[in-house]
Amino acid sequence: MAMNAGEIERFIKEALPDAEVIINDLRGDGDHYAAYVKSAAFAGKSRVQQHQMVYNALQGRMGNELHALALQTAVREDA
Repeated sequence: MAMNAGEIERFIKEALPDAEVIINDLRGDGDHYAAYVKSAAFAGKSRVQQHQMVYNALQGRMGNELHALALQTAVREDA
């Protein structure tokens, strides 16, 4: 079963409450998304660590309910 954009955003914001999250459904199939996530929690972390934090927020759904997620992360400076 595919995930919807609202579910993805909810999981990310539960793990990273200050996050600014923008989700785009790339194909309209509920299976291929692009996400932009900006959070102060990313400060001092490598890009790989930032992405791991987002994937961890999805609680094992990557590769299952969520097939593809193109991910961009950034550090939120104003939090």
